[in-house]
Amino acid sequence: MVHFDRNENILEWSSEEFAIPYRSPFDGKTHRYYPDFLVKCKVGQETKIILIEVKPSKYLKPPNRNRKKTKSYLYEVREYGRNTAKWEAAKKVCDHKGWRFDVWTEHTIGF
Repeated sequence: MVHFDRNENILEWSSEEFAIPYRSPFDGKTHRYYPDFLVKCKVGQETKIILIEVKPSKYLKPPNRNRKKTKSYLYEVREYGRNTAKWEAAKKVCDHKGWRFDVWTEHTIGF
């Protein structure tokens, strides 16, 4: 958030104010996903809108199928499936609106 506040190319930003419906792959029900940030920025002479989710990089890869099927593994499978469904819904909304969707990790942010 400090990055957004201090960057002269960021015109506006908000946090978790935009809801996207998505269908859960586990219960088949529609839920609401609130991406972390909606950012309006200046890129050259253009104004762009980016929807940003922030997650640890380990959540971007599917769990290793060859490991022991523990509670921890099942949790990772569920979270990966849920995140994938959310992000697919976010990409569709962004494609429709002409926005960009990004998932930022500790590597993107520089930690």
